[in-house]
Amino acid sequence: MLRLEHSWTPNIDRLAADGVRLTQHLAAAPLCTPSRAAFLTGRYPLRSGMVSSQGLRVLRWTAVSGGLPPSEITFAKILKAKGYTTGLIGKWHLGLSCASPDDHCHHPLNHGFDHFYGMPFSMMADCERWELSEKRAVLESRLDFCFQLVALATLTLTIGKLTHLIPGASWTLVIWSAVVCLLLFATSCLVGALIMQADCFLMRNHSIAEQPMRSQRTTPLMLQEVSSFVKRHKQGPFLLFVSFLHVHTPLVTTENFRGRSPHGLYGDNTEEMDWMVGQILETLDTEGLTNSTLVYFTSDHGGSLEARFRNNQYGGWNGIYKGGKGMGGWEGGIRVPGIFRWPGVLPAGHVIHEPTSLMDIFPTVVHLAGGQVPQDRVVDGRDLLALLQGTARHSDHEFLMHYCESFLHAARWHQRDRGAVWKVHFTTPIFQPDGAGACYGQIVCPCSGNRVTHHAPPLLFDLSRDPSEAHALTPDTEPSFHQVVETVARAVAAHRQTLIPVPLQLDAADNTWKPWLQPCCGRFPFCWCDRDADPR
Repeated sequence: MLRLEHSWTPNIDRLAADGVRLTQHLAAAPLCTPSRAAFLTGRYPLRSGMVSSQGLRVLRWTAVSGGLPPSEITFAKILKAKGYTTGLIGKWHLGLSCASPDDHCHHPLNHGFDHFYGMPFSMMADCERWELSEKRAVLESRLDFCFQLVALATLTLTIGKLTHLIPGASWTLVIWSAVVCLLLFATSCLVGALIMQADCFLMRNHSIAEQPMRSQRTTPLMLQEVSSFVKRHKQGPFLLFVSFLHVHTPLVTTENFRGRSPHGLYGDNTEEMDWMVGQILETLDTEGLTNSTLVYFTSDHGGSLEARFRNNQYGGWNGIYKGGKGMGGWEGGIRVPGIFRWPGVLPAGHVIHEPTSLMDIFPTVVHLAGGQVPQDRVVDGRDLLALLQGTARHSDHEFLMHYCESFLHAARWHQRDRGAVWKVHFTTPIFQPDGAGACYGQIVCPCSGNRVTHHAPPLLFDLSRDPSEAHALTPDTEPSFHQVVETVARAVAAHRQTLIPVPLQLDAADNTWKPWLQPCCGRFPFCWCDRDADPR
């Protein structure tokens, strides 16, 4: 036994010790936008169209028309109807508007939340002009290439005009070509600042509170908002979804935590998030709400292995689990923390090894609030309360599907009578370089095309014996190989019969920047406002 002298996450550890820990807790998608859609609705993201078939894995701008459709029912909508005050503080990343910048059809307040304070988009490395980049570097490269082409054309036209070698060349054409050249050059120089203006801002309900956001002060602002919400609504039932901006590049960490961790900037950022968890739990203690509040802690996907620069790993580590963020089948992309604490209701220190899903939160909280799960649509989540309390031995999930965008990469079968959890992989990403365990040089591994391998027969793993997915089984090493594969194939076929085609919100038509949808507290790109006082 190893005795640890120091815990790097004492507040999360205390939450786990006082509550129930789920060791096989699973995201329904390996990236934030589809995973969050599944979490809020209890449905695979393909059912709501919160996926792409074109490699556009998440919502890419604030000013796009895609997002969580208004027809979807979130657990916030149901709890609000049951008399709960509902709030979201932090990251949203499920869309904002459809046709005009203020219709807010995808806004949190249109999905059951009474109060919203946070980022309508997502924390990105580009929000800090960091050494890593999701969009800036690619756009700069494309703009530079276009600038060089137009500059060459301008030079050619000028020489042609002066030497009369190009018939039809005119000074008007030369001037317009030069103007385009200058515009491309200026845009290339300013694109980083434009991205910050377009996507890195805070909203309070329907109004922009700070644009661009000053990320160093966002942590105290969020904590101040949490404390205020709890104090205002402690007399009645409330639902508060705190969606941290932490442990995501650019790993914005306040000065009090920088350099504290032996695990680099990622460790610093994780320790600050843990401190924030502690502050929120302390608020519940101070207001006398601890014993009457169900607290749930999780992540929306696994760590990003590709988020590294030089010798620094900025995207976290997935332990024994293979793969990471963006990979729909491998455990490292979808197995996430799962902690529930409710003193006096849930047994402290209980550990559950059954397969569970973030989608299970929907029916669980709906039933706790006295609501009804919608009957007019398929809900894939299962009520966890009996399992959490220890009155049920097994999870209600026999099969779980693992998607990468709109493509089914894997499926899991919990064979209860044998105590086995089988994972069947139909498609896996091709790692770069071979054997690396990730797709280095890219933001995430692709889901389709020539960068994936389709397996026939599929790969089979017994996660109950091989959670690292290190040893693929064969008919020679596993007598029930064909039975397992055929059983899972039948379950997949039955699952596909329940799918109804819907518009894909993340495809290019709805996931391309639309200037007329750009939120701005001014006239874009001159968006400057600060409507929140600096917290003390």
